[in-house]
Amino acid sequence: MSERAAAPPRPSPRRALLTADLLLLAAPGRRLMMLLARARDPRAKERWELPFDGPRGDETLDDAAARVARAALGAPVAQVEQIAAFGDRRRHPAAAEVSVAFLALVPGGAPAPVGGENAWFPVDELPAIAPRQRAMVDAALVAIRARLDQAPIAFRLLPPTFTLSQLQEVYELLIGRRLHKASFRRALQAAWLVEPTDEWRREGRGRPAQLFRYAPRRRRGGRRGVRFDGLGNG
Repeated sequence: MSERAAAPPRPSPRRALLTADLLLLAAPGRRLMMLLARARDPRAKERWELPFDGPRGDETLDDAAARVARAALGAPVAQVEQIAAFGDRRRHPAAAEVSVAFLALVPGGAPAPVGGENAWFPVDELPAIAPRQRAMVDAALVAIRARLDQAPIAFRLLPPTFTLSQLQEVYELLIGRRLHKASFRRALQAAWLVEPTDEWRREGRGRPAQLFRYAPRRRRGGRRGVRFDGLGNG
């Protein structure tokens, strides 16, 4: 009696080869917030996830990230920056082989997402998300803090004009600690990053505060950012 030929193995569920995962940060009020999307798969272990998608047609990965940002916010984002690629075995909502994390900073006054599929969460109180995406969040925060004194990251979270108190609050949110007010302003002046405008805004019951804009000036030896060493708490 001849042996029956072995049945071919069943194909495994199709996995995404490559995804662009978006970390959208905003700083409304006095909280650093991140935009999450409701999980697409109702059976998913986590109810929320970072917005993501793979490239379509002849899209580049950068194009895909920009499209994901527009869809999530309902408006284009000025700059979307690649942070790192993740190809480990940690779980991803699409079981992607490789996921590339992109960071987009949403300036103050930007429109909130419309609809019930997206929501803002405080970065220090995020709900559970897939382990690979959690690793992306942690990596992005480390990258931001490492570059904060050399790149205009804080200014991208502000409207075009702002008070120095608003700017200090954003820096404090990003580094995770309070700064001494007078020391911060001296360091800001030494960095030559802002210039005053002719506009003023009342903050609380005190005197009106002057509005500034981001306008770095060239200086001999190159421009540097605000240095936080020795600023202390305030």
